[in-house]
Amino acid sequence: MPMDKETFHKLLKSATVNGVSDIHLREGEFPYFRMKGGLKKIKASVLTKEDMKNICKVIIQDQEILKDLDKIKEYDGSYQLGKICRVRVNLLKFQGKIAIIMRVITMQVPTMEQLGLPKALVGFVNAKRGLVLVTGVTGSGKSSTLASIIQEINRTREEHILTIEDPVEFIFTSEKCRITQRELGADTDSFKDALRGALRQDPDIIVIGELRDAETIQISMKAAETGHLVFGTVHTTNAPATINRIVSMFPPEEQDNVKLRLSECLFGSISQRLLPTLDGKGRVCAQEIMVNKVGIQDCISGKEPLSNMYVTIEKSKGEMQSFDQHLTKLYREEMITYDVAIGAASSPTNFERNLEFGGNDESEEEEENVSPIKNQAEEGETEEESSNGELSLDIAK
Repeated sequence: MPMDKETFHKLLKSATVNGVSDIHLREGEFPYFRMKGGLKKIKASVLTKEDMKNICKVIIQDQEILKDLDKIKEYDGSYQLGKICRVRVNLLKFQGKIAIIMRVITMQVPTMEQLGLPKALVGFVNAKRGLVLVTGVTGSGKSSTLASIIQEINRTREEHILTIEDPVEFIFTSEKCRITQRELGADTDSFKDALRGALRQDPDIIVIGELRDAETIQISMKAAETGHLVFGTVHTTNAPATINRIVSMFPPEEQDNVKLRLSECLFGSISQRLLPTLDGKGRVCAQEIMVNKVGIQDCISGKEPLSNMYVTIEKSKGEMQSFDQHLTKLYREEMITYDVAIGAASSPTNFERNLEFGGNDESEEEEENVSPIKNQAEEGETEEESSNGELSLDIAK
């Protein structure tokens, strides 16, 4: 059956019901869904060139772009299906063919409780000023974590929140806060232009989709230094790597000054990884939480080695936590297997030591159990999965 608009919408609905994180569509191949971290082939028709063009006509709103569809090599955008879901769209050409990758975004902004985020993050919700970095590899749930923190601020504080995104993902409804969401391309030409303008738009909190270059970081630090609370994401795996990445974006002669400024304006960082749960029905978020306190500050400024910050993190009694401490907790609560924990550990030796000597038990007494990130499909019925791992859908009916 041809992939017309109605069939494409059925595909999106099925992806939402099944808790799919990403949809892979490639000319000449079957559709694939990413579920629970793995890619599953969908039992549907092979996608033709005409199918892919039909999908492009649905998801690309700009008629000027559609006129030269055959000339497009890359395209980024978003598409919303009513009140069901939004998708972040990336279109590319490979070997002369069209491929589309879509990140599925639920319409409801997740709460911190739904994501099972630790109580230590309450400090980030209550922060008044400074730079907060949410880090992790692609697909690690950075956007969901950041959105849940912003939603908690929206629910509890009276502030003006200005977001700059590429594209806008979660749609917020202003509650106690007034929220202005701007999209790269549609509302502004660049993160840099939007950030410069933001400082004249009376924001209390600025949310930047991604810190991509030195100039964006420079303006973000300036905003934090002048009393704003600034949130941004970085594609790094832990706190030391995040500091190194930011500093390395600047010329060598500026790096010492950048370290000093970061040591003064950085509030903290949240680094995370998504891991399969013990029952195989979902994924759980393992997080490293760093708050810029005495001991951490000297590591950021360069007075002490960056690796020394873990001494302060692991002795913080609940305000902070290392990956290995959180992995120990998740393993003890039977949320993840030993093999998953040891494979994800920053230091397998440190993880083993935490298991043997108690890890961060002092903070565990006061912290609620972490719950897994549930796919929507886990709480209701799912489509039938065949013995060979393919997912049977009714999109062709």
